[in-house]
Amino acid sequence: MSDLEVQAELAVRSNQSVRPARLGVAEGVAGLLALLLLIAAVAPQFLAPGDPLAIDPLAAFSPPSFAHGFGTDESGRDIYTRVVHGTQYSLVIGIAATAIGLGLGVVLGTLAGMLGSIVDFTVNRLLEVLFAFPGLLLALLFILVFGPGVATATIAVGLSTAPGYARIIRAQLIAVRGAAFVEAATVLGRTRWQILVRHILPNTLAPLFVLATLGVGQAIVWAATLSYLGLGAEPPTAEWGAMLSAGRTYITSAWWMSFFPGLFIVLTAVTATVLGRSIDRRMRHA
Repeated sequence: MSDLEVQAELAVRSNQSVRPARLGVAEGVAGLLALLLLIAAVAPQFLAPGDPLAIDPLAAFSPPSFAHGFGTDESGRDIYTRVVHGTQYSLVIGIAATAIGLGLGVVLGTLAGMLGSIVDFTVNRLLEVLFAFPGLLLALLFILVFGPGVATATIAVGLSTAPGYARIIRAQLIAVRGAAFVEAATVLGRTRWQILVRHILPNTLAPLFVLATLGVGQAIVWAATLSYLGLGAEPPTAEWGAMLSAGRTYITSAWWMSFFPGLFIVLTAVTATVLGRSIDRRMRHA
């Protein structure tokens, strides 16, 4: 490549780097939905001032109407109010499970990538054993041992996602460990701990923001699945998976009891996926 071609290539990259990134329609809609979900989780009374556990037997099985936008359940509880208040449970479970999975993944991945071949071999064998079980099955086994409940389901989902995070972090650590700036820090006399904290981890953990965003959606779906199976939140808790489970008995006569909780599970997972991929694209072009 000639000098002129090199300069042209640099100019193109420079123009691309300073060009403001456009916000796509999907990203805009996902951002708006994320804002509404955040408001529903932090201040549900702002969007639905009613009591999600208040019953009204005379209004049981009311279809969607002006009085009850999402209809009512078998006890006359307003589905819209319960869906809005259930956002808090679902998001907290999803974020907490993702934090547990990422935390364990960082620990295992760092041990495997930084402490030599023996530790790397041991951790890899442990990860292979965990990978032998499908993620949801591993969560079910954990709940079978420690019993059902919201806290148990959250920990179970976090543990089931940890092996995947650990593999990604280990591979990223090994790649960064051989970078030129790490070799320069070694030549300058930095200790292994200083190199790990100041140079390797900051360049390794940056992609985890994307993984965390994508992981929240997956964790919410898995937690809702466990609640649907009766292993997570239990009725009458206003949690999407539990509401979905309660509505399956009346799916033919009161479809709205399952439709709206299921719709918000899907919307939340899609929103997290769109935002995660958007962050990934922007980081790659930064």
